[in-house]
Amino acid sequence: MAGNNGSSNKVNVPEAREALSNMKYEIARELGVNLKQGYNGDLTSRENGYVGGYMVKRLIEQAERQMAGR
Repeated sequence: MAGNNGSSNKVNVPEAREALSNMKYEIARELGVNLKQGYNGDLTSRENGYVGGYMVKRLIEQAERQMAGR
């Protein structure tokens, strides 16, 4: 991919970093995934992927609501 610096979790809008972090922990709680600050190597790829997938789903829903003017 052209222009890819190898980091897939770069925040494009630095002002959103804290909100995204809060969303991650909120979704993990909702899903029953024991995500904590710092090291989470005890979690499975499936658990981490589950949280990330729901984050993407929620972000898309928010963008669609904004585009629809709601």
